[in-house]
Amino acid sequence: MAKKKVTKRSWAEPFKIKVVEPIKMTTRENREKAIIEAGYNTFLLKSDDVYIDLLTDSGTNAMSDNQWAGMMLGDESYAGSKNFYTLWDKIKQYYGMPYFVPTHQGRAAEHMVSQILIKEGDYIPGNMYFTTTRLHQELAGATFVDVIIKEAHNPVSNHPFKGNTDLNKLEDLINKVGAKKIPYVCIAGPVNMAGGQPFSMANLLEVKELCKKHKIKLWFDATRACENAYFIKLREEGYQDKTIAQILKEMCSHFDGLWVSAKKDLMVNIGGILATRNKKVYEEARNMVVIYEGLHTYGGLAGRDMEAMARGMDEMVMFDNIKARVGQVEYCGKRLQEYGVPFVKPIGGHAIFLDAKKFLPHLKQDQFPAQTLASEIYADSGVRGMERGIVSAGRNRDTGEHNYPKLELVRLTFPRRVYTQAHIDVAVESIATVYENRNKIKGLKMVYEPKYLRFFQARFEKL
Repeated sequence: MAKKKVTKRSWAEPFKIKVVEPIKMTTRENREKAIIEAGYNTFLLKSDDVYIDLLTDSGTNAMSDNQWAGMMLGDESYAGSKNFYTLWDKIKQYYGMPYFVPTHQGRAAEHMVSQILIKEGDYIPGNMYFTTTRLHQELAGATFVDVIIKEAHNPVSNHPFKGNTDLNKLEDLINKVGAKKIPYVCIAGPVNMAGGQPFSMANLLEVKELCKKHKIKLWFDATRACENAYFIKLREEGYQDKTIAQILKEMCSHFDGLWVSAKKDLMVNIGGILATRNKKVYEEARNMVVIYEGLHTYGGLAGRDMEAMARGMDEMVMFDNIKARVGQVEYCGKRLQEYGVPFVKPIGGHAIFLDAKKFLPHLKQDQFPAQTLASEIYADSGVRGMERGIVSAGRNRDTGEHNYPKLELVRLTFPRRVYTQAHIDVAVESIATVYENRNKIKGLKMVYEPKYLRFFQARFEKL
């Protein structure tokens, strides 16, 4: 009998497991009780009741032995911590920004940028909104305007750079309201609400030239910028031979400033960055951080946190690390395709985004199909995802009516270096099972709604 020949070589994660954390196993009865108590909102579940947690990659990543070693070198001086200066050097090295203010997380940096640059009646164009970013812009008096390309709103489009800005939309807004009413253009990459979709370097250059023509600043939500750099390396001509670090620095060179939630790319549990080449903005932020966060050399962080962030920067640009991280997402997407489960194409960088409209076509959007789907997946297996649809979109500021986004999604986000392929298989098989029984699923009604960012705390009941 002829022996089977090796036709394909397997691939494995570029790390080995040193410490393990036990996971609580639950029954269907346990989970159904837990989701009812949580008001069918996966954010309100107790983590002890979750088996595989794909809610977010924010602060849920596994730090390396080198980062943990750095934690022991924390200088907890109130002023002038040496870890602050180590981190500052790394920001200059990787992001190329000369000025830096630490914050406890990314939304604190968003808040300061909004308060410093925005005045009442301004407009902020961006390549699709993100929840906390838009809210900070609105609280500062601005109106957010979506200028992303139309393909971003189409879940089945395979456009390689669905995070690109539509130059015509942007120029139309400038002509309509005037450049003086636009303090900055906000670019994120990859675009979270579009399904983790990147922008191209070519498109960024076009946006920069348009902003330069009208003397408008350009700011970057660089929270997952290394993943955007990874997609540029894979998909854009002329970048295949460049390193992630080189592409990241080139991207950042086109912006006036940026903010980062260090809880993603930098693989830490807490931390944020506001970095800029604008000295005036830096001076204002350095003064403001003292009011809201802490002294400008710690910004609400312990010295050990800043050291872990600095060491995380060295690891975030390693190609094998990003390839493994995105590879898990790709594996999940390819397995879901085998079962015909609808999700956003192409497969994104940090998460799979299930298309709840196609998954549950019998539910109207105001019956919260994505919220419903997230709760059903949890009840089936203990896998926790999150809603990214009508609940996250909130209400119209003027009319009070629901905003109805074109995309109604459930996000399954993979923390870095946390789960194995077997965990992904469990999640896939659960989702496929729910998909097989989708016609039996009933929608939800909202019974409690907080004033801001309702998706975090809203409560629901089954219809």
